[in-house]
Amino acid sequence: MTITHASFVTLPVADQDRALRFYTEVLGMNVTADLDLPQGRWLQVAPAGAQTVFTLSGPGMGGFEPGEARGIMLVTTDVDADCARLVEAGVRVQGPDELPWGRMASFADPDGNGLMLLTEARH
Repeated sequence: MTITHASFVTLPVADQDRALRFYTEVLGMNVTADLDLPQGRWLQVAPAGAQTVFTLSGPGMGGFEPGEARGIMLVTTDVDADCARLVEAGVRVQGPDELPWGRMASFADPDGNGLMLLTEARH
């Protein structure tokens, strides 16, 4: 196998503009694509420098249901500061908790897609 990385992760959303505001204004991601295609709007965001992007898939794009994505891990250098920012923005956060692999918290986007934040443990 010669796989080098994942190209994109699909996050099904009900309202692409609302999701775009959350992922850019709250999570600080950048827009990497925003195209009008015959099937609908192709909208992608990513943290600066990331190889993998997130496709904010709206209604009619692929038959996904908003909120069905789970277990998406975002690595951060300061989970506590990021959790405080999320809470300040009105996001309900569980954690952070100290675990063997690092300090981790979980939250959901406005559509209920499950995301996690992790500051990896130093070994």
